[in-house]
Amino acid sequence: MQQTKQFPKGFLWGGAIAANQVEGAWNIDGKGLSVADIDTYKPKASNKDYNAHVATNLEGIKKAMEDPTDTWYPKRRGIDFYHRYKEDLAMFAEMGFKTLRISIAWSRVFPTGEELEANSEGIKFYHNLFKEMKRLGIEPIVTLSHYEMPLALSVKYNGWVDRQVIDYFVRFANVCFDEFGQYVKYWLTFNEIDSIHRHPFKTAGVIEEKSVAGEEIQDVYQALHHQFVASALVTKDAHEKIPEVMVGCMLTKLMTYPLTCAPQDVELTMKKNLENNFYADVQVKGEYPRLIECHLKNKGIHIAMEPDDRHILKENTVDFLTFSYYMSMAESGDSEAERTPGNTVLGVKNPYLPETDWGWQIDPQGLKISLIDLYDRYQVPMMIVENGMGAMDTISSDGKIHDDYRIDYFRAHFKQMKEAIDEGVDLIGYTSWAPIDLVSAGTSQMSKRYGFIYVDADDEGNGSYDRMKKDSFDWYQKIIQTNGAALFDE
Repeated sequence: MQQTKQFPKGFLWGGAIAANQVEGAWNIDGKGLSVADIDTYKPKASNKDYNAHVATNLEGIKKAMEDPTDTWYPKRRGIDFYHRYKEDLAMFAEMGFKTLRISIAWSRVFPTGEELEANSEGIKFYHNLFKEMKRLGIEPIVTLSHYEMPLALSVKYNGWVDRQVIDYFVRFANVCFDEFGQYVKYWLTFNEIDSIHRHPFKTAGVIEEKSVAGEEIQDVYQALHHQFVASALVTKDAHEKIPEVMVGCMLTKLMTYPLTCAPQDVELTMKKNLENNFYADVQVKGEYPRLIECHLKNKGIHIAMEPDDRHILKENTVDFLTFSYYMSMAESGDSEAERTPGNTVLGVKNPYLPETDWGWQIDPQGLKISLIDLYDRYQVPMMIVENGMGAMDTISSDGKIHDDYRIDYFRAHFKQMKEAIDEGVDLIGYTSWAPIDLVSAGTSQMSKRYGFIYVDADDEGNGSYDRMKKDSFDWYQKIIQTNGAALFDE
């Protein structure tokens, strides 16, 4: 079959953002505190004052809750998308976006998570947001839980460790379906649900101090199970409420290679990739993999399940699979092997790959390998809903931002996506992370810039917050206009 230069007809080109990283407006119109609102700018070695404000325990959480300012908490500021969303959406539309992935801040709709009635001002904001997206012809992809659960549920219940939180989430999701189902066809349940093991508080509101000593890992797996059940329940509800709805799960794709062909390296790598797939297995296939259940048993971990839980998981699987892909890593049995950071993980450094300003290894071909691997395993439509590079952008003497390095990054990844499609992968959309500079999820920095659009703000919140196009803006616009064909005309 002769291949064309273009991506499939109807391919959803766009970008992705999260409420907690862009909205700001953390204390107006009835919004409650979320776990993200106490996430601090990571300490600078030269500034010990930051250390006093890191909310990593109950004392730190209490201190953050009592702080009426946003000084130490950049996600309280975001990029003021709450007030400037029309301006930002207009720029996305100018780029030609077919879709925009957003999240709905749970604590803007239910400030503590326990209310019986939704916050009307929060509902109003999202209605206005979706109406503007519809006017501009931008299809929403909505994540229900993106690292922003109500802080009150974390403090009172130890987050998702308590099964009662399932009921609160189902209530929240159903309000979203009832209010916004007229605008939204594509829904995702939990962002990077596997990340619960890397940052349990951010992902699931789990506070280590509230766990019985020695049972911290047990509690994390229990919280994860409750999220799996909640995902299945709201998938069922969405299918019943919204015509032609598609509900997806979202995985951090942590592509891992053996550092060498030594059997030990190969076995360690195989197990790491199997563990990474586990989270999608439950949501796409509807059951815990046998190897994972054996692994948990061998570690002495027992997940408490209600009698219907396995049936709920099996009968309410998702319709499509989405994932983030930023980098790959290697694995080795050599304890002295050099390690390098990635998407909230440390991996063995691959000597064949370059890296970003933050040490994340750049591996476009790893994206193609990931696409083929995941599609072969699950055989469902897929979207890449996060992919991009954080960089130290600077404004040149001509007043512009010449980010050729970002263009090179995307060009290489897009070409690998096209190769995967040509080899049979059913890829239906792509949303870059992020189309506009925002507060970094991991470091709470503004200086770690991802966007095609520059936001004039620094790590401490100084700046006009005005928006400015980078060179990559025009480049991505051309890619979308030609449905990818421009990649092969350069």
